[in-house]
Amino acid sequence: MARRGSREKRGRYASPVQPLKRACQRKPKRVSVARKQLRRWGYAIWLLAIVGFAVLHGWHLRADFPNHSAWAFDWAKYTDEGWYGNAAIRAHLLRNWYMPGDFNPAVIFPAWPFAEWVLFFFTGVKVEAARGLAVACFLASVVLSYVLLRSRGPRWMALLGVTLLVTSPFLYCFSRLAILEPLETTLTLVAVNLAVRLKGMRSPVMGSVGVGAIFALMTLTKLSACFLAPAMLWAMVQPLMSERKLALRCTLAAGCTAGAAYGAWMVLICWLGLLGDYKYFFVANRYPLPTEGYWQLPASWWSLHGLLWVDRSLVWLAVAIALGSAIAWRSAWAKELWRNPVFGTSLWAIAGFVMFMAVRNHPQPRYYTVPAFFLYFVVALGLRALISQRGWARTTGWVACAATLAAVGVHGAQTIGYATHPEYTFVHAATQLAQYMDARPNGKRLLVSISDDEIMLITQVPGICDDLGTEDLASKLARYQPGWYASWNDLDPAILRELHAHFSLEQVASYPAFDDPDRNLLVLFKLHPLPGGQERNPRDPKLGDVLPDDKVEVPVE
Repeated sequence: MARRGSREKRGRYASPVQPLKRACQRKPKRVSVARKQLRRWGYAIWLLAIVGFAVLHGWHLRADFPNHSAWAFDWAKYTDEGWYGNAAIRAHLLRNWYMPGDFNPAVIFPAWPFAEWVLFFFTGVKVEAARGLAVACFLASVVLSYVLLRSRGPRWMALLGVTLLVTSPFLYCFSRLAILEPLETTLTLVAVNLAVRLKGMRSPVMGSVGVGAIFALMTLTKLSACFLAPAMLWAMVQPLMSERKLALRCTLAAGCTAGAAYGAWMVLICWLGLLGDYKYFFVANRYPLPTEGYWQLPASWWSLHGLLWVDRSLVWLAVAIALGSAIAWRSAWAKELWRNPVFGTSLWAIAGFVMFMAVRNHPQPRYYTVPAFFLYFVVALGLRALISQRGWARTTGWVACAATLAAVGVHGAQTIGYATHPEYTFVHAATQLAQYMDARPNGKRLLVSISDDEIMLITQVPGICDDLGTEDLASKLARYQPGWYASWNDLDPAILRELHAHFSLEQVASYPAFDDPDRNLLVLFKLHPLPGGQERNPRDPKLGDVLPDDKVEVPVE
């Protein structure tokens, strides 16, 4: 019986049908394993490409803002890096962060100069170090963006959003400047990541206290963060809609914490006697508004149109997704979007910044750095919502995805072009200016210029601003007695009047810089004190012209 059973057993397994069945059963498993391996390799290559583009942001940090770009006219490239970090620069070079009568923005924006002040203890005052800090903030923002998107969607969606960020030529240009926006973006994303996770915390109220503290730090980085308050509120409340009392407690906790933290800073400012510098910032940044009662409408359109500075192709896709989800709000893909707190938060963030620039009536490309992140979030979230559906929605999603990938290719090529063709025109001009001053001393080694702090960051030549300050320029000149003046292309008659109150001017050198036709020549002047300590009335209109004791070749305009 045992032998017969063994023969029957061997006979069953020896049947030619059984191996065929087993092969058919194993084939799908092999295919599945192959797909998984292919997917892993695909994600690995994708991640390497993202890392490669991210690394490009830290290459050639001393290079100028790219010339002949679509954002060539932005003021940040020749002023803001120095202005908003001048407290840190002065603290290390002059042993005092505060210069009475001059522009002291650290009184209202202390977060960024404090970070630079700490950094300069390790690196010294170098423009590469300041820009490296900005790039580090950008890279942190990229990681935070991935964490935020991944928490609310699949891996490919998060990687797509990050890809849009690292290949963006707009973000490449402005994330490499030591300005306020990179840190503001990082803090915003930290706050949003925390806010959308309140529901899963053991103590959501304590988590909202953290959101409020970070929001206060955002406003101490740049006051435009106040217009992100609706976005922060949506990120906190939307996941807690089913628990209204808890949502209310979280909102109050966050608001009270932010108010208390910023209030503490205001008390410190008043105690130090710096309230005048705080108020002056709002005076200096007040731009003339139209007299027509309907001016808000064209200003809002102008601000909304400014989103095209970020991206001339994908911004239209983001607008289509936002409008489509509002119109077809009952569709499955729209419901999925609106249930995602990141989507609503992104729309509120973009709207908040557009409102900020409409109120100021003075949009500049750099202001759109923060909403650029949320614009790309809308694109990634919208594509995922469409592709996850069936029928026409899926087809539309794949078509939009193909268009997005084409835009990524164009943007990536432009970013690589900027990274591999660095220019050093302004850095070279500032360096030559400093060398000239040191080789031919003239009075105090102190430069007067609208770009004084930017030049100080690059060359360590101390300076005072000819345009901004709590004292008029003539008073600052009498106080500090500088030996040099630098202007762009020409002389402003209003500034020339104040210079003539104490000095005569001698044009001694000029250096090509930048691509802006109004600021492509940096002109250096020696300041010669008037004989016998004489002083003139800066209100005299005749002082706005070139005087006989001047040696000036550039026009007065």
